[in-house]
Amino acid sequence: MSLSAALLASLSATALSAPAFAQAPAATAERGTADARLRALYEAEWQWRMKEFGQIKEEGEWTAGDHLPQVDAESHLRRLAYWEKTLAALDQIPLDQLSHEEQINAAVFRTNLEQDIADARFREWEMPFDSDSNFWSYLNPRQGYRTAAQYRRYLSRMRDIPRYFDQHVANMRAGLERGFSVPRVTLEGRDSSLVPYTSVEAAKNPFFKAFEDMPDSIPAAEQAKLRAEAETLIRDTVAPAYGELLTFIRDVYFPNTRKTISAADMPNGEAYYLSNVKQYSTLNLTPQQIHEIGLKEVARIQAEMKATIAETGFKGSFQEFLQFLKTDPQFYAKTPDELMGVSSYVAKRVDGKIDDVIGFLPRGRFTILPVPDAIAPFYTAGRGGLGSCLMNTYNLPVRPLYNIPALTLHECAPGHSFQAALALEAPERPDFRNETYFSGYGEGWGLYTEWLGIGMGIYRTPYEQFGRQSYEMWRAVRLVIDPGIHAMGWSREKAIDYLASHTALSQHEVETEVDRYISWPGQAVAYKLGEMTIRRLRAKAEKALGDKFDQRYFHDTILGLGSVPLPVLEAEIDRFIADGGKNPHAKADADR
Repeated sequence: MSLSAALLASLSATALSAPAFAQAPAATAERGTADARLRALYEAEWQWRMKEFGQIKEEGEWTAGDHLPQVDAESHLRRLAYWEKTLAALDQIPLDQLSHEEQINAAVFRTNLEQDIADARFREWEMPFDSDSNFWSYLNPRQGYRTAAQYRRYLSRMRDIPRYFDQHVANMRAGLERGFSVPRVTLEGRDSSLVPYTSVEAAKNPFFKAFEDMPDSIPAAEQAKLRAEAETLIRDTVAPAYGELLTFIRDVYFPNTRKTISAADMPNGEAYYLSNVKQYSTLNLTPQQIHEIGLKEVARIQAEMKATIAETGFKGSFQEFLQFLKTDPQFYAKTPDELMGVSSYVAKRVDGKIDDVIGFLPRGRFTILPVPDAIAPFYTAGRGGLGSCLMNTYNLPVRPLYNIPALTLHECAPGHSFQAALALEAPERPDFRNETYFSGYGEGWGLYTEWLGIGMGIYRTPYEQFGRQSYEMWRAVRLVIDPGIHAMGWSREKAIDYLASHTALSQHEVETEVDRYISWPGQAVAYKLGEMTIRRLRAKAEKALGDKFDQRYFHDTILGLGSVPLPVLEAEIDRFIADGGKNPHAKADADR
């Protein structure tokens, strides 16, 4: 959700846009009192939240406990009441008496609360999955654990799966009854992700993977005992629970989901869509405004794409060039390793240029891995995170190599995996800040890094440059399509045709993406709106600072903030400009 007008006015009028001055003793005392009240509020909420969602603290890190969260309607309504009470308490804390860092914390905390409250009021738990994400594919870890205690907690969570699924099923039934569901057209094949988990043969069930390579620190006899217990649970508890869920999804849920595709067609749908747009973008924009911004961006980028086509020497129309790119074998990998190799080489070329772009570099590294087979058929082209960056190698004839440089910049470095590594080394912040992610900020940065690749020399051919432009066009088209579907009556076919005719994405990617926009209203607009905000702020800083502008310090300011609403980011860049564009990490650099 976006910040309230009153809060924005307060943030921009006080410490977020002003240099720090010495405070009088009385003002300092007030500030200390306000800071303490805020910290007590968000720390209490975080401890409560971790308990609510089954998390425990181990060796200073929050990790999964011995049970899955309660997801029944009563629990969700209880959480709603708690968040409403907490927001009311936050309203009583005077913002102008907070220190600068606590003002940022207050803005993030408020936005999180408003988002949680909005989701609960719309009873979003009655639609607990979409074409992109679900609640059943991430209950098992990608790798094993370090201690026997962690394995025992994992086994305990496995025992809890039937109850957890039963509550989700009850919620989905309630959603179906009132017409609040994922559109049927976007669910084709999504049930296949459940099938591997229905295997009663432990070795073939993803839940057993964590037991395949257990650490030597766990005695062999205990390892054998844990494996035996896992085999029994998979056979008698996990596989049957997944089987029952699969039957419900196929026989009850899918046939009764709504046939319409617009969020506006759901109960209170227009308000729901507007709430989602605010939540993901953190901006106050109407669907019509977003649609018009998108049309202007589409026209601008299309002119650049036509100039790039001329560089290739291709003789033919724009659509003929797209068809050439989508069908010529030279642009497609023959093996998964070939695609992974192109991505890896891009990442290493980025390493050679990163010092020119960013000043404060993380110690942490990432690897590049294929998207797991169970979710690859309907997963996006790639996704980056802490320690790993995923590339989708499923169905190689729909994965053009000319897109891989832009995709690697966005998902790996200096995009999401790089961003996640930096977050680990950020200044100490409240726990809730470390777990907050705003799409406008995070995805805006990811798309911005694709543009940075131009200056870094990453795009070596006109085809790779066209791939980048196609990716930017893809995000601009989202601004047209998303409100088109959810507020303007667009059909799925119209959205598919619009995306396919403006980008070099394969038909498979086009259809997967459109289904994602249909089933996840509002999320897709965050990328371009965030990137446009960052590029606008950069132009503002370059104009104001002139020769003093250093892109490394500008980027360090953005990355050093952590995930924040876009209005807060803008206020911080104004502060960076007022401070003369100085290195925000000067002291940290000296200490390293």
